[in-house]
Amino acid sequence: MNILSQLDQVVGRANVVVDAHVLEPYLEERRQKFVSRAICAVLPGSTAEVASIVQICRQRRISITPQGGNTGLCGGAVADGGIVVNLKRMNKIRGVDADAYTMELEAGCILADVQSAADECDRYFPLSLGAEGSCQIGGNLSTNAGGVNVLKYGNIRDLVLGLETVLPSGEIWHGLQALRKNNTGYDLKNLFIGAEGTLGIITAATLKLFPKPHHHATSLLALKSVQDVIDLFALARTETSDFVSSFELMSRTTLESAFKHIPGCRDLFDDLYEWYVLIELGDSTAEGISPAVSQSFLEQALESGFIEDAVIAQTVQQAEEMWRLRAAVTEAQIFEGRSIKNDVSVPISCIPEFIDIASSASLEQMPGVRCFIYGHIGDGNLHFNLCQPPAMDPDIFSEKWEDLTDVINEQVSHFGGSFSAEHGIGLLKVRDMQLHKSQTELNVMRAIKSALDPDNIMNPGKILP
Repeated sequence: MNILSQLDQVVGRANVVVDAHVLEPYLEERRQKFVSRAICAVLPGSTAEVASIVQICRQRRISITPQGGNTGLCGGAVADGGIVVNLKRMNKIRGVDADAYTMELEAGCILADVQSAADECDRYFPLSLGAEGSCQIGGNLSTNAGGVNVLKYGNIRDLVLGLETVLPSGEIWHGLQALRKNNTGYDLKNLFIGAEGTLGIITAATLKLFPKPHHHATSLLALKSVQDVIDLFALARTETSDFVSSFELMSRTTLESAFKHIPGCRDLFDDLYEWYVLIELGDSTAEGISPAVSQSFLEQALESGFIEDAVIAQTVQQAEEMWRLRAAVTEAQIFEGRSIKNDVSVPISCIPEFIDIASSASLEQMPGVRCFIYGHIGDGNLHFNLCQPPAMDPDIFSEKWEDLTDVINEQVSHFGGSFSAEHGIGLLKVRDMQLHKSQTELNVMRAIKSALDPDNIMNPGKILP
């Protein structure tokens, strides 16, 4: 019996995609940097079906590329032969325990649907990022997704209590306990979170929920320098009792691109400034203390000279307009030509010097290159994107990808940072792993991979050089 017939028996013929036209969305790569190819895409409907698929592939030594919403930015869901296993049919929320502030759900659930399910129970799931309308929780877990609320709630690794995972052997690890204390040896769930499907397929998770923030205070602030941004952040943490959930940095260059290309985006200030911070406080108290806390903090920030001007959202619509600007700085770069996206993190205190040196080094490497800088300043994560000089041929610019990336990553290493803060490794950054990870770290990761997946069938070629 051939592989397709075996898979048909497990999931049904309608859930084995072989037609080239129907298969195409499962092979598309968001940045169009990699070419994906596969025998088929398989759409299991249960953990048991995933286990059977893995057992079949292990017996035949056929590689498996686990896939969620296929929204990743590093080629982690790109297949080089074998089969794609997409979990979109596994989209059930198995249960919400509002009293315990937990939710059990399948890995194919769309992030926005998870947020809505928590909201319906007057609870809050804080993971929020640009692709939340299409990305799946399994993919978020596999890349240890971050987003705009990491400052207060952490990455998704910090939001997980338990996992259900199909191992490369086809065995199922039932680790969905909703326990906040479980000190019984190795923390297995953290092997699979951030592993990008190289150690197994996450099929379900138990997630933490939080009190729903009923009150918000959102402001857009204008500043002269990045050092002022860092000083402002320190003040915000102390003066708001850590009520800050988001602290987002945007350069003038990024915002001008949004004003130019994205409908509905406008400058909220009369004057021009070099740097902007979008800050949001939230609380779940009955009286709603975030607005008062925010007002007091902003008054101190003005008196201290950390900010030049401020626009305070008075309505939900005004707050949404500010967040629309933050989303637009990412969208607008598409219209500026080719770009090299660097998702990096450095210690917060080093951010001003890093931005200064990395910008100068990039311009020295390629005169006329444009630095589009924005990010989650509160956790040290910057999106330091380089856009082609306007007059340069896009293909020539793309040929310099590695040279320009190396310039940024050399500075990241110098400041003790990470060349991948939240996007993962996939195929795109395997070379960077070899250059910037210690041999000890690589050896430990290879040992874990070899122990769990000796046949190297789970997402081969990703993460490890």
